[in-house]
Amino acid sequence: MRYKMADIFGDFGQLENIAIVFTDPSSQKPFMVLASDSVFDYHFVGAAAAGNCLSLYCYDADGNQQDNITDWGLKQFLQHHGNSKITKRDIFHYTYAVLHHPAYRSKYEINLKREFPRLPFYEDFRQWAKWGKELMGLHLDYEKATPFALKRHDHKETANQQTDLMPDERINPARLLDEKPKLKPKLKADKAAGSIEVDSITTLSGIPPEAWTYQLGNRSALEWVLDQWKEHKISDPTVAEKFNTYNFADHKDKVIDLLLRVCTVSVETMKIVSAMPLAKE
Repeated sequence: MRYKMADIFGDFGQLENIAIVFTDPSSQKPFMVLASDSVFDYHFVGAAAAGNCLSLYCYDADGNQQDNITDWGLKQFLQHHGNSKITKRDIFHYTYAVLHHPAYRSKYEINLKREFPRLPFYEDFRQWAKWGKELMGLHLDYEKATPFALKRHDHKETANQQTDLMPDERINPARLLDEKPKLKPKLKADKAAGSIEVDSITTLSGIPPEAWTYQLGNRSALEWVLDQWKEHKISDPTVAEKFNTYNFADHKDKVIDLLLRVCTVSVETMKIVSAMPLAKE
């Protein structure tokens, strides 16, 4: 489905843009918002849950870039704040910060379930725009974030664990060293313990509580990663045999690296969000 996507990112997703994607009022999912600089799924917030977006630019049929924030909208901010240096991109960042504001979400919870979000004029516009820019940088470049210093625990099986077998049944220690252990993927989070059980061998620990509080809909960003990388059983036998080639073990190191970076993004996001005022009219 390509509805309006060409106006945002071009026919082949080749045009530069940034979109603020958020939960559609008709959705039964909790409100969430996330920035994207590439083509996104219309069910961005989960199956059977639609998403809306606010893009920085839009493009005409000839590929000409146009500001999606109108001159009228810019004028409202300029007049309200009496600051002639406010730009449309500043307003875009301001919007992203406001949609992350816990007090805003709480106060307008009912409105967000039935209509398009509306922006209040908060004082200290520059601070809100700064928060929005920082949040957007974190979320767009999450794969470049500094990995969080979690502790990795690897529990490897050894030949000594075979001592309950008869001598002729024991695994040759030399052969054991040459074989890769068969990993059973788990990708299970333990929020209370601050840990993630990656598979039957590896566990990550030291996850701070605030990392779990960065929610995207009804789950944390870390839990989204865990869910997306799990192995899933395919019921169709033909698909299962010929096309279901995904093996978590082939991507284990990549997933662990991603978890470390998303942990950093989650913690830094909550630092910014927690600095926002507790209540705003």
